[in-house]
Amino acid sequence: MTSERKNYDVVVVGAGNAALTAALAAASEGAKVAILEKAPEHLRGGNSYFTGGLFRFAYNGIEDISELLPAITSDEKENIDVGSYKESEFYSDVMRVTEGLSDPSLLQTLTSKSFPTMLWMKDQGVPWILAYGRQAFEHEGKQRFWGGLIVEAVGGGKGLSDRLFELVERNEIEVFYQTSGTKLSVNQRGSVDGITVKSESGYEDISCKSVVLACGGFEANSEMRTRYLGPGWELAKVRGTQYNTGDGINMALDIGAQSHGHWSGCHAVAWDLNAPAHGDRNVADLFQKHSYPFGLIVNVDGKRFVDEGADLRNYTYAKYGREILKQPQRVAFQLFDQKTKHLLRDEYFIPQMTMVEANTIEELAIGLDINPEELQKTIETYNESVQEGDFNPTALDGKHTKGIFPPKSNWAQEMDSPPYLGYAVTCGITFTFGGLKIDSNTQVQDNSDMPIPGLFAAGELTGGLFYNNYPGGSGLMSGAVFGKIAGENAAKSALH
Repeated sequence: MTSERKNYDVVVVGAGNAALTAALAAASEGAKVAILEKAPEHLRGGNSYFTGGLFRFAYNGIEDISELLPAITSDEKENIDVGSYKESEFYSDVMRVTEGLSDPSLLQTLTSKSFPTMLWMKDQGVPWILAYGRQAFEHEGKQRFWGGLIVEAVGGGKGLSDRLFELVERNEIEVFYQTSGTKLSVNQRGSVDGITVKSESGYEDISCKSVVLACGGFEANSEMRTRYLGPGWELAKVRGTQYNTGDGINMALDIGAQSHGHWSGCHAVAWDLNAPAHGDRNVADLFQKHSYPFGLIVNVDGKRFVDEGADLRNYTYAKYGREILKQPQRVAFQLFDQKTKHLLRDEYFIPQMTMVEANTIEELAIGLDINPEELQKTIETYNESVQEGDFNPTALDGKHTKGIFPPKSNWAQEMDSPPYLGYAVTCGITFTFGGLKIDSNTQVQDNSDMPIPGLFAAGELTGGLFYNNYPGGSGLMSGAVFGKIAGENAAKSALH
């Protein structure tokens, strides 16, 4: 970092979806912007790189989707059913899964700005496609999308990250790799006016007029996980980047920022048992196993411990990782038969999966190291409890069990069609829910609920939006919505 590069209007800390969106938005306002990326260039992109690239947003129907994806043909429109997803539905879905705890102001901003932000990203040059493989099933002759989640970035998380970096380069925004923020500078007026950074050449001070913190939560910091999430969380696998260690949160707290949100909560999913300790960029999000609503989940004792069909997968997957972590050996097994094999997502067929196929339940149990007698008993009891009804994978079909606990509230079918498939999973943590308090303008608040001048934040390191659970696709969407707002407001603050 040369001397002439040490003064900027806006410094963005982080290089995932929220950070890059913030940088692009700040540059579009005329600001001179620098991005600090803790990772080396070949590991850049934060957690966003490891996602499926799906965004949850409000839309009124196929007309809105056509505006976002102008390449959709008339024939394609005839063969799909995207329905609609109103702002009020988005709002109520988040409130429902967070048990009414989500900050109303932040949530209103997220839902109302979601579709305009998607259009803005399209106009910037981010291409979108329909998420057929993950979010649609053929039903009554049409591909029916479900769960308020229908669009993904071309190329998934990798494609999103690569495209955003291309746009950053096109806008001549400087990116400094292997450079992490360590301390925020505050002037006598209480405004943030710089940041101390650590790079391969040592420590340096950068002067600026605004800072946007968007460098993720503390999910890759085992000590912070144990301190805030609780004992045992140090043993969870990290789905994404190893560089999200709470740096931005701690820098802000050190200058009097207010902590906020669900600090003992996180997004955690069923993750392949033999996945590495941190994300694998070649496999990305394919270690996840999200087709469990159509099968059964048991532990090593052969016992079920969750309602696999409690809700659409988009509204349960982010909390079931926590339940797996509570099980003996922190292991669970997803079981399927031939009736549902065709419904399994692509991630169930990668070479790196931990899977056993067997012709009998006993053979399956032995292959997976599950208690054979108990598993046989569990399957028999479950099969006897399944009630009549029509199976529909695209909706809450009400096809349930009766007389067992935990119940299966939807998609309950007898497991009786060999060969059987079993997948071994553990807990994979995605991101943490607690963080910094911001207002709807993304200004970081102090402990008196006053904004800290010159300090903005977006993405995982903000708190108040997600508690207990999370609806799929709302993390990337909130990163983009609040990243755009943060970049625009940081630039306006710096320039005016």
